[in-house]
Amino acid sequence: MTGPPGTGRDRRPGRRVRGALRWTAYGMLAAELAVTGCVLTGVRPPPFVEALILTVFLVEAAALLVLYRRGGARAMRDVVPAKAWRLVGHELRVLGSYGLWVTRRRNGVPAGASAFAYARGQAVMMYALTFTCAVETFAMWALLHNWPLLHRVVLVLDVYTLVWILGLQAAAVTRPHVVSDDTVRVRRGALVDLRIPLERIAAVRRENRYSHEAKDGELNLDIGAQTSITLELAAPVRHFTFLGRPQEIHLVRLHAEEPDLLARTLRERIAGRPLTPA
Repeated sequence: MTGPPGTGRDRRPGRRVRGALRWTAYGMLAAELAVTGCVLTGVRPPPFVEALILTVFLVEAAALLVLYRRGGARAMRDVVPAKAWRLVGHELRVLGSYGLWVTRRRNGVPAGASAFAYARGQAVMMYALTFTCAVETFAMWALLHNWPLLHRVVLVLDVYTLVWILGLQAAAVTRPHVVSDDTVRVRRGALVDLRIPLERIAAVRRENRYSHEAKDGELNLDIGAQTSITLELAAPVRHFTFLGRPQEIHLVRLHAEEPDLLARTLRERIAGRPLTPA
């Protein structure tokens, strides 16, 4: 809540401060890219350039820490663009899924809730794509051996692509659909995570669909181009796209490895609950 001047209730940074921090961050990014290019070509930048970049980085980090302590996450969002937060968050969730995958744990499955997997429907495609990328990485590594700069750049990009693709499958494995006493949480890897109150579900239909046309108000969480359950909502729920655009969703299609069991579980949990009027 924003109070009048002098009350101390609005602790967010001013427009000039936010602009200065943003442009400093952009300058840092450009400088880091330049230094990375120098390293890849085998040319070390002058020591004063490295010292300057380190100093600016420390000042930027200290300023962001002060802002966070004064204004919390809201102040940070005023400085860092929301789309940048969402992109970074998605990457961190994908990479963090490796830890869950290795330790055989799942994200967001509390005690008493029922989890329903869906990742098997895309496993063959994802593993085949991972293998193809691995072969391509080795081939480019061998072909570009005589061009050191291009060799290093392509190798870094190929390795990260390989890690990212396999991370998408890890995210799908470790983030199943979850049905609790009052909510169904439908997901597609680290990309989509939507909570739907059970009282808003008007109908649960068991139907296989292999083609999905994008329409306003409909959310298709197809896996391997397939959905097996359709949820009709009595009242819409708000969903945010990957880059943060809000949508009012009144119909959701999703896939599960055990669709009959998921449909039965949803109907049993919904039974006896009054529907929220549209």
